[in-house]
Amino acid sequence: MSLEEIKSTPRYELEGLLRALSNFNTIHAFNGQTDKDVAEAAKHNPQVRGDYQKSLMMREKYDRLIGKPKKKVRSFTELLG
Repeated sequence: MSLEEIKSTPRYELEGLLRALSNFNTIHAFNGQTDKDVAEAAKHNPQVRGDYQKSLMMREKYDRLIGKPKKKVRSFTELLG
């Protein structure tokens, strides 16, 4: 977007775009990382674990909204995570 387009866009639309970008960044912040990777990173920075949980919860929420089926748990160890 050019500066002129940004200036002419209503504030509520700009706020919506920023919120959508924030949600996108939260959901995709840990793409490609496993639970083990996050656990290792959390040893040095405990906030990572909370951010990871927030990311998982938001992803699950939006998956439900679009009707994406849940992953079926096949074993007890998968259930424990």
